[in-house]
Amino acid sequence: MIKLIYSTLLILCMGILPSYTMAAAYQPTKSITLVVPFPPGGGTDRFARILGLKLSDMWGQTVVVENRSGAQGSIGTAHVAKADPDGYTLLVAHQGVFTVNPHLYKDTGFDPFKDFVPVARATQQPFVLVVNDTLPVKTLKELVTLAKSKPGKISFGSATSGAQLAGELLKLNAGIDMLPVTYKGAAPGVVDVLGGHINLMVATPPSIAQHVKEGRLRALVLFGAEHIPAIPDAPTAAEAGYPALGDMPEWYGIVVPAGTPNNLVVQMNQDINVALKDPDLQSRALAQGLIPAPTTPEKFADQIRRDYDNWGEIVKKTGLKAQ
Repeated sequence: MIKLIYSTLLILCMGILPSYTMAAAYQPTKSITLVVPFPPGGGTDRFARILGLKLSDMWGQTVVVENRSGAQGSIGTAHVAKADPDGYTLLVAHQGVFTVNPHLYKDTGFDPFKDFVPVARATQQPFVLVVNDTLPVKTLKELVTLAKSKPGKISFGSATSGAQLAGELLKLNAGIDMLPVTYKGAAPGVVDVLGGHINLMVATPPSIAQHVKEGRLRALVLFGAEHIPAIPDAPTAAEAGYPALGDMPEWYGIVVPAGTPNNLVVQMNQDINVALKDPDLQSRALAQGLIPAPTTPEKFADQIRRDYDNWGEIVKKTGLKAQ
């Protein structure tokens, strides 16, 4: 009798314990490929691996993170545009790739609106400007003063078109001339700013947060209106004296090739949003400066269109052209 009661209680307890596999709406029958259009080591790659592990648990299938870098994210993005729309190839959509690159390049190899279906926004966070700790500036205003005394001599790195455009907008608003240096991924750019080969870098928080904590890099400004836990002492754009730089969100999201059945999109959105609310995922993401920001496919699609138009106007203002 005691055995029977124990067994019954055990079954009941197992039934109420959280089970991602049982709770998942999407039921894939084989491994899923999550394409990251940048090299390993950057923000998109780090987040893809955090999310991929959580989705693997939920779906009961391995989510394989595949890096396909080049052309500031356009090569990997174009690759997914041509993939089968069957729910087994996903893309980490990047703000710069989707809303800036089309304004800079004559042919990116994809159309952000015709070739993809938005599934879910995943994170939204500001760009951050960091300088090597040997550069004699502690604030953005001090950097501006230094740059004005050395026109064209201060170099700033970037690995995405959005980050580069943020730097160009700073130049425009501050009336300074700096030398842009572009990289294929965040990791080599960070190595160069750490080594003093370039003076500063506009990057995503995951790429530089640890170096800021260690004192090897100094964060001068967030291109946003709110502070972030990973770099708590970094001033917002308004606090740094340049409020016009405070509305430049950088986001990561998940999209699939056009033609993917709507029921799969809805199911994946539901599961991704559940994963983004998981305390473990949130803790790991926030520690790197990534702010989970789940939403519906429709709202994500609206943001892509809105940001596409806004960044297009900024490209015109700065006169930025593809290198």
